[in-house]
Amino acid sequence: MPAAQNHTPARELPTRRTGFQASGLGIALFSSAVFGLSGSFAKSLLETGWTPGAAVTARLTGAALILALPAAWALKGRWGQLKDNWLIIVLFGLIGVAACQLFYFNAVARLSVGVALLLEYLAPVIIVLWLWAASRRRPRVLTAGGTLLSLAGLVLVLDLTGAVKVDLVGVLWGMAAAVCLAIYFFITAKENDTLPPIVLASGGLMVGAAVMWLAAATGLLPMAFGTADTALGPWTVPWWVSLAGLVVLATVLAYVSGVMAARALGSKVASFVSLTEVLFAVVWAWLLLGELPGAIQLVGGLLIVGGVILVRLDELRSPATASNDGGRVTQVPASPLDHANDVEPVP
Repeated sequence: MPAAQNHTPARELPTRRTGFQASGLGIALFSSAVFGLSGSFAKSLLETGWTPGAAVTARLTGAALILALPAAWALKGRWGQLKDNWLIIVLFGLIGVAACQLFYFNAVARLSVGVALLLEYLAPVIIVLWLWAASRRRPRVLTAGGTLLSLAGLVLVLDLTGAVKVDLVGVLWGMAAAVCLAIYFFITAKENDTLPPIVLASGGLMVGAAVMWLAAATGLLPMAFGTADTALGPWTVPWWVSLAGLVVLATVLAYVSGVMAARALGSKVASFVSLTEVLFAVVWAWLLLGELPGAIQLVGGLLIVGGVILVRLDELRSPATASNDGGRVTQVPASPLDHANDVEPVP
């Protein structure tokens, strides 16, 4: 066979790449859609007497068991990778999985799903404010504008005029979830390609589940399950249907499709698409729970998401920049947002 026949014509490469990225975009949107189901499935269980700790523990345990086999296959016998990355797995499990989801579910128990998720998505703004305070280096115009836009959106979401009653404790839980998300970004700011994303996700879920069971056994975490039927939209379904949706759809399928999207689009582009999770979460909560944030809160939500997009655009466009300080050129370290993670700790 002639050598020329073994090569793909150059004109076909852009078409294949475009098709690959298009499919990746579809997968990324699907991942956001199923991730957005978590709040609705969890709240349907919470309304029947489940505690947030019980819902998180059941979710993490079930997902960890399901993902254990594909994670072991992805390692392909390279067990040393676990030893080399044990700290990042433990930190991801403690902060990015257990704490982040527990705080988010506590917020969902007191707030609408959309408002709770919007509060958590303020994490990039918290990072910008922290870096500004710590380094005393004023952020670039686009970052500053995005931060102000998100903070204005927060004021509208909280509806300080009182037209919509917002539970203060729920707001504090939502902000705690945002802090955990910000801490996770700080932890994983350094690029690390030695561990397959599905292994990190599976390991983090295992660590998170173990921590939750330990906290329950010691009495630190209230744990109450229930077997009453749950309400999802016009349907009344057994409790295990909501739990299965929380584990299989909103966790396992969401994580796996998220990894696939990151590989097709690149983790940075995929992280932008993941912002659509807020929209999906609001739609699902409306369809399955009959709850919808007030008009002023929806406007605030758009401002928050818009502000986060501006921050991420500004932070991701230049991982590290040179700074001229009095004739001395110094390298400014990259922000935690410069690296968009393959495994995001979204709820």
